[in-house]
Amino acid sequence: MQPETGRIAILEDDPIMGESLMHGLSLEGHTVQWWKKGEEALRQLAEESNGFDLVLCDIRLPDMNGEEVFRQSSRASATPFLFMTGFGDVDQAVRLMRSGAVDFITKPFDMSSLLQRIDNTLRGRPRHSADTGLGISRSMRDAAMMLRRYANHPLPVLIQGETGTGKEVAARFLHDVSSSAAAPFVAVNCAAIPAELLESELFGHEKGAFTGAGNLHRGYAERAGSGILFLDEIGDMPNALQAKLLRLIEERKFNRLGGESEIRFTARIVCATHQEIGADGSSFRKDLYFRLSALPVTLPPLRERPEDILWLVQAFLEEIIRTRETKIRGIGIMAEDAMLEHPWPGNARELRNRLERAAALSENVLLLPSDVFPDARPVREHEALGTLSDARDAAERRQILRALSSTNGQVAQAAKQLGVSRTTLWEKMNRFGIESGVRSEN
Repeated sequence: MQPETGRIAILEDDPIMGESLMHGLSLEGHTVQWWKKGEEALRQLAEESNGFDLVLCDIRLPDMNGEEVFRQSSRASATPFLFMTGFGDVDQAVRLMRSGAVDFITKPFDMSSLLQRIDNTLRGRPRHSADTGLGISRSMRDAAMMLRRYANHPLPVLIQGETGTGKEVAARFLHDVSSSAAAPFVAVNCAAIPAELLESELFGHEKGAFTGAGNLHRGYAERAGSGILFLDEIGDMPNALQAKLLRLIEERKFNRLGGESEIRFTARIVCATHQEIGADGSSFRKDLYFRLSALPVTLPPLRERPEDILWLVQAFLEEIIRTRETKIRGIGIMAEDAMLEHPWPGNARELRNRLERAAALSENVLLLPSDVFPDARPVREHEALGTLSDARDAAERRQILRALSSTNGQVAQAAKQLGVSRTTLWEKMNRFGIESGVRSEN
């Protein structure tokens, strides 16, 4: 397989190391730029219109810490950072990776090891602007980046977030970007299966194991093979079964109910919950929680990432129009405004349900507010009044969100569409609390 090539920036103050890296990466076919100071890197990252595929960053710099360069640049760019340090430790590596760094390598290292890490990172990058994974907001891009890094690790993944935020979608995304994408993805809703049946469904049973067990039954753990066993709403799993799940993780084997021979468990466990199962006072087993949360991901509610609302609307509507009989061909401006103002307590699931109901019942070609929100109470005239400044701000915010949605979060393209400079758009986005994962076109 040919190695991936890309545009790589090196932030390294040591002239010998910097020269060596620049020469080695150039020979591999990469386009390389070398910075020696953090301030220079921040300026270039802010001004660069084409963007970089990766920043190879030293921790110790003459003017500032490499970690601070990463944190400042990440406010305006989703460029991946791979850190190099001769002073690294496990705690620092975990902190950097949980903050969004793609990888961490300790000096001294051999070039082949570094090239392999760079190749892995570049293979995980989006291929085009529409390939945004889970959303266009920075928080969802960060979640997608984290899942890409977790994709080929064997450890369990715990996805947390409110009901309807897309935890199963994230789990399937993890599966799709992994090297085991062709293996099974087996989903189990622990809250939907009665407690007395869950053990049999999870581990299977032998013929005659209990009354009514007329045939051998292979459970979800066995059917998952070498793929993913996805346990949704793990917080609702009975305590007795939690102990057996812990044994499954630790010993990598299980018995069917009524069976004597042990069966090897080869799947990877991915769990999801809307509950705070690790919080003090939770009845969930702490030892199991610590095993399940080895690689954590948190999905924020939709109300905290308004940039994703119209992006999701477009994605859901395209699927609905493609797969269902409906007159709907799009959504009107007033309906978009109403959706941008709605708090979405049910998150993405509520959004999808409202669109599916509207597409089934509406007689319009473009959705109206009444199609999406038939249950909305009428607004009295005095309640609709506000200052001109408030109305202007609300209109600007909605238009910025529309532009970001139509450009898949590309701020430079959105600024051009809106007829303002990128700096002006960033100032307005900061003012309105809007974040985007991409500053300029890749």
